[in-house]
Amino acid sequence: MSASGTVSIIIWVTVVALGLAVGSFTNVLIYRLPRRESLWRPRSRCPACGNALRWYHNIPVVSWVILRGRCAFCRAAISWVYPLVELLTAGLFAAFFARYGISVVTLGFWYLSVTLVAVFFIDLRHRIIPNTLTYPGVVVGVALAMVSSHLSWSQSLLGAAAGLGIFIGMAYFGRLVFRKDSMGGGDVKLAAVLGAFLGVGKLLVILVLSAAIGLVISLVGLWASPELRRDRTIPYGPFLALAAVVVCFFGESLITYYVRHFLH
Repeated sequence: MSASGTVSIIIWVTVVALGLAVGSFTNVLIYRLPRRESLWRPRSRCPACGNALRWYHNIPVVSWVILRGRCAFCRAAISWVYPLVELLTAGLFAAFFARYGISVVTLGFWYLSVTLVAVFFIDLRHRIIPNTLTYPGVVVGVALAMVSSHLSWSQSLLGAAAGLGIFIGMAYFGRLVFRKDSMGGGDVKLAAVLGAFLGVGKLLVILVLSAAIGLVISLVGLWASPELRRDRTIPYGPFLALAAVVVCFFGESLITYYVRHFLH
């Protein structure tokens, strides 16, 4: 193998390993942010027995596999969501690195990856999107536009403003029609984050795509789950996160397809 090939493999291994490590921290965000706990103290513990985990119990994915999904101390089951989050984060890190290479844009979208993965699982379980994820996300999105060429700072600001405006309007309209809150403030702020990173055009694609994904999944869920039919509250954040990931990689193609087939 050539020297360049060896270097390439080392770089890719490093990217994936970094993604897994950051995915482990993303699990901390998912668990502690809704509970308003410190992200740094105490050390990671088993929620069942309270024992502090050793460093070798926290090796991303590997420890879960070796321990067969159980606590090393009390043998309580450890959710499969933990390795899933680590793998998803690593996958997004690798995908954005493949798209943008070694660049500040990659770093920015790695940050967005962590935000979207955390939002997906927090909103899915707790029906909230913490401000500690969305407020910094808008700042990072605009700052990224100011130091890179993927989007101008004015397009980023306009995207953030459009996210706020469109989703506030949707929330107000939903309240008028359904006589109750149909969209949370966290969804509005997440839309601002996506607009800051991707601009108005891709934000609109996310809006349409997330609505389509939400409609399909909601209908299937309402049909399959009696509990969901009684509750009738379905978080929108996960649909936005899913749509955002799709648009990050296929947004230009989706816009081109729409213009070519529906505007001509």
